[in-house]
Amino acid sequence: MAATVTIDASALRRAVRHIVLAGGSNEREAALVADNLVLANLSGHDSHGVGMLPAYILAVVEKRLKINAAPAVLADHGAILNLDGNMGYGQVIGHDAMELGIRRARETGVCIVSLRNSHHIGRIGHWGEQCAAAGLLSTHYVNVVGRTPLVAPHGGSDARFATNPYCCAIPATEPDGEPVVLDMATSKIAMGKVRVAMNKGEQVAPDTLIDAKGTPTTEPRTMFDAPTGAILAFGGHKGYGLAVIAELLAGAFTGGVTMHEGSWASGTITNNMFSVIVDPAKLGGGETWRREVAAFVDYVKASPPSPQNDAPGSNGVLVAGEPERQMRRARLAAGIPVDATTWGEIVRAGESVGIAASETHAAAGI
Repeated sequence: MAATVTIDASALRRAVRHIVLAGGSNEREAALVADNLVLANLSGHDSHGVGMLPAYILAVVEKRLKINAAPAVLADHGAILNLDGNMGYGQVIGHDAMELGIRRARETGVCIVSLRNSHHIGRIGHWGEQCAAAGLLSTHYVNVVGRTPLVAPHGGSDARFATNPYCCAIPATEPDGEPVVLDMATSKIAMGKVRVAMNKGEQVAPDTLIDAKGTPTTEPRTMFDAPTGAILAFGGHKGYGLAVIAELLAGAFTGGVTMHEGSWASGTITNNMFSVIVDPAKLGGGETWRREVAAFVDYVKASPPSPQNDAPGSNGVLVAGEPERQMRRARLAAGIPVDATTWGEIVRAGESVGIAASETHAAAGI
């Protein structure tokens, strides 16, 4: 097989859905998982795309991920919802949790959604986009437990927490406009991007990883071979500080678990998320925020391009969310590249639930 296969988005979605169904999921769950993973690839975030499927299917087979689960409402305090994800597919748990929060925010003006105990909820920007599509602004803090730590604290030399993502989404100012969606790991790169680099046989950028001795390295295998190294936090003490806040808000205040000795014993990916969803019409005025958001975005993007950013294909000033939308247009037209190692892992995941390799290839049009 070629080093990279390029697969049409609809065909890749069909192949993923077929495998998830074979794992015992119902039609709705399989569709939500497939749509979510493929959209991550379309957005350029291969770290959170179909490459996660093998880990999910293994968790299903080992009964660490519960199929066809739904979030349970543990407590309803009006503007605060306490939910348990029952270790279900995060693509379903996250979707349903945000739908509950969106409905409540429309009633009360604001809803804090406290979600604990979900299997991996994927690209957090997906949930910000869901809220923004409903005309609501939102902010999300996530921590990760169940696996060994991944990220070193600022000034430390070994991993003590995970990539702890943060997201904030601002709805579009016009019906046909686009939202502003900041979605980022608090580490320099997401763990999935380390996996993607390893599968492609590439090195990561300098000043991103340290090995088990605390020495800088560009070798992605340092995060997979024992003794493992660590990813660095972005922005030094600033990214580290935000990671700590995400850990505490998501892990402690949701009723979930924070990262500490022994809390990763399950060996699977468990996410907790602290979300605040707000109806902007209940704030400073329905027209004011639209006017001011649009004016600010236009003003920022009018900055002349930096002479240091004159590489071919440079787009000048962009706001958060635009790179993903540009990538979606490109990959919808040209297809989604999947490296051969990752594709092989997906095929073997299908085989583990009774789907022959030929069936997966056929579903993907390969």
